[in-house]
Amino acid sequence: MEERITIAGFGGQGVMAIGQLLTYAGMIEDKNVSWLPSYGPEMRGGTANCGVTISSEDVGSPVVVDASTAIVMNKPSLDKFEPTIVEGGKLFINSSLIDQKAERDDIEVYYIPANEIAEELGNMKVANMVILGAYLEVAKPVKVESILEGFTKVFGEKKAKLIPINKKALEKGAEVVRKQMAATV
Repeated sequence: MEERITIAGFGGQGVMAIGQLLTYAGMIEDKNVSWLPSYGPEMRGGTANCGVTISSEDVGSPVVVDASTAIVMNKPSLDKFEPTIVEGGKLFINSSLIDQKAERDDIEVYYIPANEIAEELGNMKVANMVILGAYLEVAKPVKVESILEGFTKVFGEKKAKLIPINKKALEKGAEVVRKQMAATV
């Protein structure tokens, strides 16, 4: 098993947090992992992306070139990373901010209204967790419990009080993608 994920968006959308959570969850589950962040020169509000590899084998390089999955939080990221997904791969689009459909028909595409769901939950900062929940439901690279266990490692003990809202966001993302998958059957 090897999952190569590109996660991309604007700085401040929690792109790096998704990558770190996946990486810690992989370590918790004794998998081989790598995480490679990349920032635009602007930081907050600028471009941000990271590559994560979760594997049962050794990871040869932290650079994700041919992604098995891309999670995109904004339109520039969709334009840049849709072409990098391998045939048969997965694409998760934050449909709250991206009104464009994917161009490819040789990949699985999921439209997740992450910002709208986060707003319904009362915390716009959990939009990244909504789309992460959708991804975990489809790809299952790590368990949700491992993500939650890794939460304090990424955000610190002081943020542990935010675990319940983040868990709810993960569950909502999973729920939305289950409905999409059921509708296509």
